[in-house]
Amino acid sequence: MWRRRSSGGASAETREAPEARETQQTPAEPQSDLTIDALGRKCPIPIIMLAEQINVVPLGGVVAVHADDPAAFTDIPAWCRLKSHGHVATYDLPRGGWSIHVRRNY
Repeated sequence: MWRRRSSGGASAETREAPEARETQQTPAEPQSDLTIDALGRKCPIPIIMLAEQINVVPLGGVVAVHADDPAAFTDIPAWCRLKSHGHVATYDLPRGGWSIHVRRNY
């Protein structure tokens, strides 16, 4: 059965104010066991730094790689698949670049 909306959309009670949408925050970056600062370095340097340091964290631990090279944004998750480690998530850094979180699986 078809019904016509009387007010042309959602009621005033269910509409969200524009200022409320603008102030919603993205989820906070979770804690990591190790942070690698590769800002300003071009690929493959961030991956090499990650490969050298991933065994420092315990099994199941998380390494956060801070990088601003666009290649690292795609290459680090690809390295995780290649090496059977987990790509947890990628977060935007406030000063530019990304924090790419990797879980050590072995």
